[in-house]
Amino acid sequence: MEDYWKINEELVRHISKAAKLNLSDDEVARYVREVGDILDAFRQIDKVDVGGEEPAFHPLPVENRWREDEEKKTEWDPFSNSESREDGYFKGPKII
Repeated sequence: MEDYWKINEELVRHISKAAKLNLSDDEVARYVREVGDILDAFRQIDKVDVGGEEPAFHPLPVENRWREDEEKKTEWDPFSNSESREDGYFKGPKII
């Protein structure tokens, strides 16, 4: 497997410049080491043989649980809390 992601000081400085970060020389050296360690961990994971296994995107199977829509009658009267009503309509102040 080729090493496409070689982390070096030049790459860390380029990324820090793009992110508008002013890193000291000690910080650049630390990031080179830490990001290299992270990539080494991923390289080890890439070496694991997972042939025949299906990818698992969720730890548990995901299923839709549909319910049937049922019509229900309501006894709610929208005018019951209003004193401003007339002939089945809300009554408001005259505009003109």
